[in-house]
Amino acid sequence: MIKPVCEFTVSPSLPEALEDLRTVAFNLRWAWNHDSIELFRRLDDDLWESSGHNPVLMLGLIDQAQLEAAASDQGFLAHLDRVSRHLDEYMTKPTWFDRTHERDAGDVLTAYFSAEFGLTECLEIFAGGLGVLSGDHLKSASDLGLPLVGVGLLYQQGYFCQYLNDAGWQQERREENDFYNLPLVLERDADGAPLTIEVPYPGRRVAAQIWRVQVGRIRLYLLDTNIPANASQKDRDITDNLYGGDRELRIHQELMLGIGGCRALEALGLSPLVLHLNEGHPAFAALERIRQLVRDHGLSFDQAREAAAAGMVLTTHTPVAAGHDYFAPDLVLRYFWDYAQEMGLAEQTFLDLGREEPGDAQAPFCMTTLGLRLTTRQNAVSRLHGETTRRMWQGLWPGVPRPEVPITHITNGVHFRSWISKEMNTLYDRYLGPRWREEPADREVWGRAAHIAPEELWRTHARRRERLVAFVRRRLCHQLERRGAPRSAIQAADEVLDPRALTIGFARRFATYKRAALLLRDEARLDRILNDPERPVQVIYAGKAHPQDEAGKALIARIVALSEQERFRRRVVFLEDYGMAAARYLVQGCDVWLNTPRRPHEASGTSGMKAAANGVLNVSTLDGWWAEAYTFDVGWAIGRGEMYEDAAYQDDIESHALYDLLERDIVPMFYDRAADGLPRRWIERVKHSTEKLNSFFNTHRMVKEYTERFYLPAAEHFCALAADGMARAKALAAWKARVREAWPKIEIRTVEADLPEAPTVDDPVSATARVDLGDLTPDDVRVEFAMGQLDIEGHIMDPQMARMSALGEKEGVYTFQIDGVRCENSGRHGYTLRVLPDHEDLVTPFLPGLIAWAGEEK
Repeated sequence: MIKPVCEFTVSPSLPEALEDLRTVAFNLRWAWNHDSIELFRRLDDDLWESSGHNPVLMLGLIDQAQLEAAASDQGFLAHLDRVSRHLDEYMTKPTWFDRTHERDAGDVLTAYFSAEFGLTECLEIFAGGLGVLSGDHLKSASDLGLPLVGVGLLYQQGYFCQYLNDAGWQQERREENDFYNLPLVLERDADGAPLTIEVPYPGRRVAAQIWRVQVGRIRLYLLDTNIPANASQKDRDITDNLYGGDRELRIHQELMLGIGGCRALEALGLSPLVLHLNEGHPAFAALERIRQLVRDHGLSFDQAREAAAAGMVLTTHTPVAAGHDYFAPDLVLRYFWDYAQEMGLAEQTFLDLGREEPGDAQAPFCMTTLGLRLTTRQNAVSRLHGETTRRMWQGLWPGVPRPEVPITHITNGVHFRSWISKEMNTLYDRYLGPRWREEPADREVWGRAAHIAPEELWRTHARRRERLVAFVRRRLCHQLERRGAPRSAIQAADEVLDPRALTIGFARRFATYKRAALLLRDEARLDRILNDPERPVQVIYAGKAHPQDEAGKALIARIVALSEQERFRRRVVFLEDYGMAAARYLVQGCDVWLNTPRRPHEASGTSGMKAAANGVLNVSTLDGWWAEAYTFDVGWAIGRGEMYEDAAYQDDIESHALYDLLERDIVPMFYDRAADGLPRRWIERVKHSTEKLNSFFNTHRMVKEYTERFYLPAAEHFCALAADGMARAKALAAWKARVREAWPKIEIRTVEADLPEAPTVDDPVSATARVDLGDLTPDDVRVEFAMGQLDIEGHIMDPQMARMSALGEKEGVYTFQIDGVRCENSGRHGYTLRVLPDHEDLVTPFLPGLIAWAGEEK
């Protein structure tokens, strides 16, 4: 290896007339603008493909003579001028946020932290759905003009590249990201040197430099530790690759993401009011926010915690235990003991922040638990996932009924302009008007899909299916050439799939709960379905298994082996190295998008939303987004949401249901052609899917929800607690300490209801209760009367909760009363009483351990 004595950076040399190309290339808005992509294709289509759709690398590789020719090509210059003007207009025109919110955007800045961002295929710093969701979040934030910045890590290798060996077994290969040939800009200080921050690690400080990605209007800041300031290779490798290594490397990365990310924002002069933690990986940011408040305002940990939590949001994305990071207590202490002491925390107090059961010395430290404990606004990513998440984490709020556990949901969406094909984009423009791009959450706009001419819709989709088949053939030939397959096999690969046949796509991470092999359980029946000479069907699989997931790799090998059988060779294909480019071909060109997770393990499942946006019909188990999206006229459901204790039995039941759907409904509908050759019933279902699903399952709607339900209220709450030298934060911390100390003395003496002799539906019920509040007063609590129908075990189902009023006090015991609670339905009913803390600065009254129920033993 030859070491240089001096380093310098060489930039592309552009003729003056083409200088705007540099601006366009370094703003990732091109990634969701077809006209910009066509501009680079026009410059050199082959180089656009060979560069991995990387305009910066492309401009550095292109022959200077081509640039000179383009600089004198009036057609190209006109195209460049149009793209450049549109980018300028995009960056400066008023946005949704400008029009609907009076506050200056700089006053309500949100920092969005994520371990991965999937923005475009040339910037490989993501592994799958979580990263793509993060990227789509930033893109919609840009379109909407949101005051938001992103924070993440810049991985030298990113996630792995997948290839298969001769046995069809997944192999992993890492490829280096060349940061100086990517759409990245190194942040520099006033002297022109790279801007760096430092994060304390045991016995040393690790430095990181800050890169910026311009995502439309949004700035994404990425930390890179591979710099000379870090003498140890181990420290340089912290940002080496995504989701690699052992537990210690993971805590290294999450320290840098959370603590380093906060310090990077501070070094850049940014003071976000709100931190949004996308999954538990960046939860250490909450600790750093608290530490900064302790340092800057002389607060205690508890006081700083109240202020910080007011401006903190946590989104959790997975109901699978492996998706949540757990660390051994001794590992956490090794990295955080000095840090904890700086905030005045004892060892066990610190560890309890991340323990699901405080005080359990053997319990691991969980990043999701830490995030839930240090934030005030938490959400899951679909309605069903919300129910599952409340069940998973109910133990953090003992005594709180599961439906009231303070974790809500904001259903995921996708950024349409990143995923909708150019052809479908044109069709939507013609029939829906341009508002579908600017306001994709407007239901009225999508209602116009009913007027799309059936022949145009079908012809548009047929072209995309043809392009998908051509892409698959090219990719498959390349796979076989790389493996050294015989020429005959490579030639045969050029004949796989039929551009006119019903095409099913299954592309996602190969985790076992996603059940990629559900369609393969009965090979004889599958053979009959796929190889019907009158109604052929074909299946395209793609996806990566985690490098340590042997079961997932075995699923891939099984599919590859099946695809090599003579009877399936032209009907089943597995594509290597699934990424964003392949995803676009698949979600734009398949007829059916297949999703088979074992309920309720799928949090959301955004690939199906991308497919629906392109006129592809979904068939899925009722899990994730499909559990709230499905109606009979927009696609198909596998089963009815049943869940069985025996997983093998469930797989067997649902595989038969899938075969039945294909044989009796999906395949016949696709091939049922009218006299004009159009599948009229199929097209009608595509229109229904477009009308009903697209207005909701998009990131514009999602980001607006985050803004209005979380970001703006959190910013307002943080400012209120921080005003006047953190006066309300200090008061809230003191009040909580007083309430916690006094809570064990609360005693519900009596609760009595004034019931009619024979109650009927809608009869009013009055109730009176006597409660000993100990050292507290009615101003400190809310006393609630709960009444409702009983289940077979004698538990109140979906109770009405009515707040009672304090009437007076006698010898320390307060009387509370309520009138007019009505019986809403017939049957066996019951009532009870509960006492909760109450304060104007509480986001939720459900504080861990502070709830008293009538009849509860002390």
